[in-house]
Amino acid sequence: MSRLPDRAVAAYLGLAIGDALGATVEFMTPREIAAQYTVHDTIRGGGWLRLKPGQVTDDTTMALALGDAILRSGQVEALAVARAFDDWMRARPVDIGNTVRRGLVHFRTTGVPETAPSEHDAGNGAAMRVLPIALATLGQAEAQVRAACRVQAHVTHNNALSDAATECLALMVQDALQGADREQLLRQRVIPLVAQHPEFEFRKASRGNPSGYVVETLQAVLQALFGTTGFRECLVDVVNRGGDADTTGAIAGMLAGALYGRGVMPKSWLGVLDPVIRQRCEEQARMLMRLTSWHGRLRV
Repeated sequence: MSRLPDRAVAAYLGLAIGDALGATVEFMTPREIAAQYTVHDTIRGGGWLRLKPGQVTDDTTMALALGDAILRSGQVEALAVARAFDDWMRARPVDIGNTVRRGLVHFRTTGVPETAPSEHDAGNGAAMRVLPIALATLGQAEAQVRAACRVQAHVTHNNALSDAATECLALMVQDALQGADREQLLRQRVIPLVAQHPEFEFRKASRGNPSGYVVETLQAVLQALFGTTGFRECLVDVVNRGGDADTTGAIAGMLAGALYGRGVMPKSWLGVLDPVIRQRCEEQARMLMRLTSWHGRLRV
């Protein structure tokens, strides 16, 4: 397998691994995690959702639903995305965020696949599921990538900070897939983001208990990504901060997977990951990357 598809698969597996690892300690504080586990570095299930070891949450399953919508339609199209998310919700996922639920109820009621702009919708739900967009739009102009991010985001989250974080993450994944290192990601994507939206300044932000607010989520992820030098270290760092740990773990996992590749992922983590989810992630990553090579097929 060439480097690019391999890194795409690694990003998807990283998303699922970070989700499964972080779900155990979701809503716990760093002090509670340390008291119970010393350091939480094992995919063991449990948590408030009482998951099986290797089971994932809405972070991964919503991303897979988005990827399915793109693959079925051959484009990033709001109605197709909204229908896929609605089908996902009807299947009774293990967890669902309040903003996601509200947006999908709005779609179900009105048939309109876009919520109105709202200052209250700056959650991390659009950011956690953006990976399929990053893979499917690789090689397109930055404006098209950003537009595709907003199409999927606005089904449930129509907010400037949510948009900024979601677009930045997609572009960071694409840069990493194409060989950018951590310093380049910082210089090319994160510094411009902070310049435009100072809320995302992460160096002096709190280092524990990040909430579902997209600013706190991204701050925790960036602290872990730029404060460590490897896949395992990054994920252990971010999930031991507690809070919305399944989502910070998932986002850090997709970035670190794209950056470091599959070869450095702990075999113990890969081995316990839900085999059905693992297969779906691997297959969908490869299929989305094929869209990238079919010039002119993917439309936004």
